[in-house]
Amino acid sequence: MTDETIVLEGRPVVDGYIEAEAIVTDETISGWGGVDPEHGTIIEMRHDLHGESFTDKVLVFRGAKGSSGWSSVFHTTRLADTAPAAMIYEETTTKVALGAVVTRVPAVTDLDEDPTEIIDSGDLVAVDGDEGIVTITKRAGSGDGDVPE
Repeated sequence: MTDETIVLEGRPVVDGYIEAEAIVTDETISGWGGVDPEHGTIIEMRHDLHGESFTDKVLVFRGAKGSSGWSSVFHTTRLADTAPAAMIYEETTTKVALGAVVTRVPAVTDLDEDPTEIIDSGDLVAVDGDEGIVTITKRAGSGDGDVPE
């Protein structure tokens, strides 16, 4: 079986290029109180990624929710070396845009298809923050919407 490759085009937010495994949620992420920046994990109790680490992964998510502390929390992940490798998000707000900038990882938004519907946790994702291109290599076993154990 050959891996399927999908290319999405969007708007660059933060430049750079990275390839890493994706962790995906179709929910928004709360920075203040929803993320443990020292460990790079989602700690919001009712979130579908509760307890999951985004460190060194491409974080694919709906957008940011909550207070303006969002950018501070993600800046702390950069300082603690627990930041995601890249960010791909669907809904742009000042919180998430500033969070992507202070995290200093490649980030892309406004893709031609909803990334939370196309990308699955475990897929290999290349994020080109210079050109706004996201290349997804579907992994065997991905596509069931489950977060890998």
